[in-house]
Amino acid sequence: MKAFEEDICTQRLRLRRLTTDDWKNLASMLQDENVMYAYEHAFSEDEVTQWLERQMVRYEKEDGLGLLAVDLKDDGTFIGQCGLTYQNVNGTIVPEIGYLLKKEFWHRGYASEAASAIRDYAFDCLHMDEVWSIIRENNFASQAVAIRLGMEPRCRIVKHYHGMDMVHICYCVRRSRSA
Repeated sequence: MKAFEEDICTQRLRLRRLTTDDWKNLASMLQDENVMYAYEHAFSEDEVTQWLERQMVRYEKEDGLGLLAVDLKDDGTFIGQCGLTYQNVNGTIVPEIGYLLKKEFWHRGYASEAASAIRDYAFDCLHMDEVWSIIRENNFASQAVAIRLGMEPRCRIVKHYHGMDMVHICYCVRRSRSA
């Protein structure tokens, strides 16, 4: 079975695969300079389309990983995205939990709730031994989420993005051996 073929639900959230119908909601988030401060730029329409298409291609790969839409469970409101992708950390490919929410949904615990559900899914359903989050050094809110997930900093890497070198802190948590 591929990952994320079924929705993941928490107390307040539903995480599901993105579809082409999510483009407008995704664009409203990815084109918001306040949300995209760690990327140093808001996305163009083409970049939003490429982002969405990349997730859909990821779903069709053997493992089925990718970023998922995060909706409020009570009314279906799209509030952001969270999921698992593979990333390169110093030459090693690792599963990364990524999360990004619309600004009006910040500071309500949604990122931690969604990311915790993804962490638990990675450990309990996919039997991964560890998961990572690679976070820009100036993104203190995302670092706080990683720490709430039990992650600890392991290393720093520099990503070259849009002509800039950006330092990222790589956080990691290992699956409990008692589970």
